[in-house]
Amino acid sequence: MNDVLALLRNHRSFRKYKKGVTIPEEKLDAIIRAAQSAPSWINGQHYSIIAIKDQERKNKMAELCGNQPYIAECSVFLCFVADFYRVKVASEMHGKSFEIAGEEDLLMVAATDIGLSMQNALTAAESLEYGTICIGGLRRNITDTSAFLGLPEFVMPVVGLCIGVPDVEAPVKPRLPKEAVYFEETYQTDVMPLLEAYDKEIIPFSEREGFVSYTEQLAKFYDKPYYPNLTEEIKERGFLGGK
Repeated sequence: MNDVLALLRNHRSFRKYKKGVTIPEEKLDAIIRAAQSAPSWINGQHYSIIAIKDQERKNKMAELCGNQPYIAECSVFLCFVADFYRVKVASEMHGKSFEIAGEEDLLMVAATDIGLSMQNALTAAESLEYGTICIGGLRRNITDTSAFLGLPEFVMPVVGLCIGVPDVEAPVKPRLPKEAVYFEETYQTDVMPLLEAYDKEIIPFSEREGFVSYTEQLAKFYDKPYYPNLTEEIKERGFLGGK
């Protein structure tokens, strides 16, 4: 196993950081440039990254994301936003029309571009010995968060990334058996025995969730909408038939 593979296999999520630690600008620059090096659909790079460094703004962002304290504690909080504002500008530059409303595929395009870019940022940060955690709570209050970040039309917050110096150690959680997620030629539906085996393996690592199994956690999580107002807020940003 080479160093890159070892780094990827050692990924952990850190939820407590040493306060008051600033990431040197050259290291943050390296992280952002690594993020920009990710592939994207038609090289459209349908995302932007907004760094929150100011302590008061990190405190407010923690509140907007559901009172997650590690956002306030980390050195820098990167907000990855779906960005079609540049497409609008490019269209105007060349006298072309651009309609985002009802184009559901654009959400998938942006989400994929963001996922690839954020993974690059995460891996780069971890290679520099920083800890990270991804924050889906950036979508909890899309309207208020968009105003806080000064987002123009056709731009929407999707996910955040905490980066900082860990203040506690964290274990590497076991993943699903490879056979449960990797298939050859066609999808395999006989995964229940694999899930049952994984349930037993993951419970000791699920203290934060109350020591419940993987399948129980999933069932509870998806029993009802996690962000019940999300669709309407997405429409307000010009997606899914809005505006």
